[in-house]
Amino acid sequence: MGNKVIINGGKTIVKVRNINIGGDNPPVFIAGPCSVESREQILKAAVTLKEIGVDILRGGVFKPRTSPHDFQGLGIQGLEYLKEAGEAAGLPIITELMDEKHLKIVAEYVDIIQIGSRNMYNYSLLKAVGRLNMPILLKRGMSATINEWIQAIEYITLNGNENIILCERGIRSFDNYTRNTLDLAAVPIMHKETGLPIIVDPSHGTGIKELVKPMSKAALACGANGLMIEVHPNPKQALCDGDQSLTFTEYREIREEI
Repeated sequence: MGNKVIINGGKTIVKVRNINIGGDNPPVFIAGPCSVESREQILKAAVTLKEIGVDILRGGVFKPRTSPHDFQGLGIQGLEYLKEAGEAAGLPIITELMDEKHLKIVAEYVDIIQIGSRNMYNYSLLKAVGRLNMPILLKRGMSATINEWIQAIEYITLNGNENIILCERGIRSFDNYTRNTLDLAAVPIMHKETGLPIIVDPSHGTGIKELVKPMSKAALACGANGLMIEVHPNPKQALCDGDQSLTFTEYREIREEI
């Protein structure tokens, strides 16, 4: 896909099509629904978000859910819908890879492969994406220390792939008011320790839609290289994470204020 890493003064810049992520480049905006629920839903989201100013379209097709009874995603069909939506809007796409058996097809369809919080410790999966030559977004494990996160990065880089974007998405703590505790101190720490670009996910980081705007501003203020935010055409009808998803209007307000 023509993606490559550029080392610039100790700061890694990951290139996704014509977008440079990291270094002194402008923040990258990634947005879309938690899950691809239908062709119509993801197409509407893609076209609307492109108009608002989103750089990369997100959408889950394989969903790791705590409850086995919850919606697990549309799988390969959802991947096809996501690709179609990205092409229609002219946006690169990102989705989560959960299983090595889907590695080849996901790599063929998307521009960035996401390794989710639950799979940060899946070292065989990290080795597998390390053998690819494409961008990997590595989310911090929900209970991972900084050192554990760094070692997960090394599982990828030691297998040859340095196209890594980090994502702080909150960690578990004793407090359950928010879904997670968003650790924004991790942003400057990981810049210092790794030199890699790091984005912040305030949707999972808080789980409360009203907190997404202030934490987005705080994330950029402390040096984040971008934001990944969940946006749904109708959050009240979302099959997952509706409580933390924004409407198009709410997301537009954040984008304009930032």
